[in-house]
Amino acid sequence: MINKVCVNRKVSLEFGDLSKFFKVVGEENRLRILCLLKTGECCVCEIFENLDLSQNLISSHLRVLRESKLIKFREEKQKHYYSINKKVFKKYNRLLAKFLKSYE
Repeated sequence: MINKVCVNRKVSLEFGDLSKFFKVVGEENRLRILCLLKTGECCVCEIFENLDLSQNLISSHLRVLRESKLIKFREEKQKHYYSINKKVFKKYNRLLAKFLKSYE
């Protein structure tokens, strides 16, 4: 018997979003950046100092996280600050729970 959740077009689109989320957070350095930001807002210089990665690499990962809307960005004077976008993480948490529930 086919699981109706898997063939439901709306749910399939949601699972596609979840797949994109996993591709973004599946990279180790991005996970490390998200872990650091979980404690609160950080400027690029703080991320750079704590993760022992080149500034170019950090900037590249931050760009991917911003494009995925997983982090927020603000600029103050000459510094760029990043923080977790809790609203988006709640969305993916809900989607993941829905996906896993379909296996019960």
